[in-house]
Amino acid sequence: MSKALAVSLTLLLLACAPKLRAQDPSAAVPFSPDQIDNLLAPVALYPDPLLAQILLAATFPDQVDQAARFCRAGASPDDIDTQPWDVSVKAVAHYPTVLYMMADSLDWTTALGQAYVNQTDDVMASVQRLRQEARSAGNLVTTPQQDVEVDDGNIEIWPAQPQFCYLPIYDPGLAFFGSGGAFGGSVITFSAGFPIGVWLNIDFDWRHRHIYYHGWSDGHRWVALSRPYVHISNLYLNNSLKNVSVNRSAINRAVNYANLTRYNSVHQNVIYGNSRIDTGVSNAAPTNNVNNKIIQRNGNVNDPRIEFYRGRAPEQPTAALVEPNRVEPNRAVPNVPAVAPPRAAEGTGNAAFGGNRGNFDAKVSSQRGQSSRAEASHPAPTARSSGGSGSQGGGGSHGGGGGRH
Repeated sequence: MSKALAVSLTLLLLACAPKLRAQDPSAAVPFSPDQIDNLLAPVALYPDPLLAQILLAATFPDQVDQAARFCRAGASPDDIDTQPWDVSVKAVAHYPTVLYMMADSLDWTTALGQAYVNQTDDVMASVQRLRQEARSAGNLVTTPQQDVEVDDGNIEIWPAQPQFCYLPIYDPGLAFFGSGGAFGGSVITFSAGFPIGVWLNIDFDWRHRHIYYHGWSDGHRWVALSRPYVHISNLYLNNSLKNVSVNRSAINRAVNYANLTRYNSVHQNVIYGNSRIDTGVSNAAPTNNVNNKIIQRNGNVNDPRIEFYRGRAPEQPTAALVEPNRVEPNRAVPNVPAVAPPRAAEGTGNAAFGGNRGNFDAKVSSQRGQSSRAEASHPAPTARSSGGSGSQGGGGSHGGGGGRH
């Protein structure tokens, strides 16, 4: 019996060993500078005290998700501080717009937290690199909502108003490169003001590349300006918070890194799957190993056409995935639209939509509409011919308008 038990334990350890190695933080391949730039781009221009809380909260993605559900259920802001979340998550929860953005993009949030845990210096350098790009493009300037300061080459962003923090609204694909183009104007606008509260208890030390706890007594100029309006709470001001910590277990959380390509706003051709292959998270498509007799009896789970409906681009042309002359029993064949023969080029068309207008002829349709309106505008003649003439005179304007087609 003891021998059999020993064999069973050995087999169990062998089965678990690959997973344990895969989750070893030392096996994780670091993000490249381009990847980190793309991850930071959506928040790099946020005020320093809020950005610092975002980076720390990103290491608690599960709590971010819980906080978003809690707030969306109609919780009072006063109830946020009573929840068992990390202080960084509570701080972000006081800014619902930011909280919901993080909760709705948990793959991005988790990857951001993983980058900060493993590559703090690289993350800090990326923020400064992106801010320099935005400043060089003329988009990062001091406004009534934000105070932009340069200290020893480091760009700092502070709240300009002592009682309110404004969130910048911008497209990362524009803010770091140039102006508003042909339309002119700034590419960065601002949200309504959110209260500055005691929860903004940390800030950046850009010279030494770390986040520090200021405790509302030792900080940058914005701290001194906002301090008279802040209601002190021991929840956010206590000695236990002096050592700013992160949740290092975030590096073990599963992430679909393929979803991160949607954030390729600064560097377009960045792939995340290759660089994170050793983190124990597979980027390959799930297999179709379905151990269900009912499903197997009614469909072929290995049919390659299943790939077409996975919500991602197929690895080969769609036409190659469909066998037009094959019909399987008990299986519905998807309706594949026939390929229309090529048409002669049209003189007009919206280039943004490929000039494809189908069989719709705007001129003919307009003429039909004008005829209908004309009939409605010209009632049948009556004995009061003078009144009819006046009505027809009004209808003439419709006809005249259509004559310009």
